[in-house]
Amino acid sequence: MMDLKGRDVISFRDFTREEILYLLSLSKEMEEKTHPDLLKGRVLALLFFEPSTRTRMSFESAMKLMGGEVISFADPGATSVVKGESLRDTVKIVAGYASAIVIRHFLEGAARLVADTVDVPVINAGDGSNQHPTQTFLDLYTIQKTKGTLEGLTVGFIGDLKYGRTVHSLTYALAHFNASMYFISPSALRMPSDLLDGLTKRGVKFKETTSLEEVSGKLDALYCTRIQKERFADPIEYGKVKDAYHLSKAALNQLDVKDDLKILHPLPRVEEMDESLDDTPYAVYFQQAHSGVPVREAILAAVLDVKERG
Repeated sequence: MMDLKGRDVISFRDFTREEILYLLSLSKEMEEKTHPDLLKGRVLALLFFEPSTRTRMSFESAMKLMGGEVISFADPGATSVVKGESLRDTVKIVAGYASAIVIRHFLEGAARLVADTVDVPVINAGDGSNQHPTQTFLDLYTIQKTKGTLEGLTVGFIGDLKYGRTVHSLTYALAHFNASMYFISPSALRMPSDLLDGLTKRGVKFKETTSLEEVSGKLDALYCTRIQKERFADPIEYGKVKDAYHLSKAALNQLDVKDDLKILHPLPRVEEMDESLDDTPYAVYFQQAHSGVPVREAILAAVLDVKERG
């Protein structure tokens, strides 16, 4: 058993290939067998300074399915933050109530700050446009489960690649598995240059393009993201790119795609993906979302050092 006791889950850069594979294996174990008393007596604090449906509820479900308890807030306006309490003071207090903290915050680096402030494990549920590591674990789990492997795949990323924290985490993760990548986006929403530099240094093969048609036939998986209105300071700039791509069953039928192509999306979806895709064999995004429960069960069990898994 790999020892991840007390580990913070802040960035995918902090995990080795071996640790990633271990957590994916543990996720499979969690999905195949229930563990109703595994975290009995443990308390998880969910601190969400930004909206969330899937991440917050799957963490809560994971904790309760393993016998643990949850304390949380999803509206910082109902806390002492509105009285001027600092983030440091808030988490110092919460750490005294909980065995671990899950935090989503609008500021990049906020999760790292919290981890440096408290002694309990801290899990990053998204910090601005920076990282979303637990989403990446469930993305990898879904790809591995639906493609049968993580090795040597060709993966396309389409949509908001500049602000898409799920994309940033997943590209770094796939670099561990000899992936080739295509980054498909409007020029204003290209991948950040520092992330591309990092991929280059690691010898990862990638190409940037504005055209899905140009690369569609090469893809084993396509990771779609919405254009995130909330990340734009100027609504005019958002208006220029919000309709850049629209995936639908009809549109896909016009492309040369592999029969076993899998389409993922971290959700929510808006203009970029039509519901007509839902009944195609390509769509795995609902399965992807539901994988959040066993994956987050595995992460919680690992960082809370649960040694007996029945």
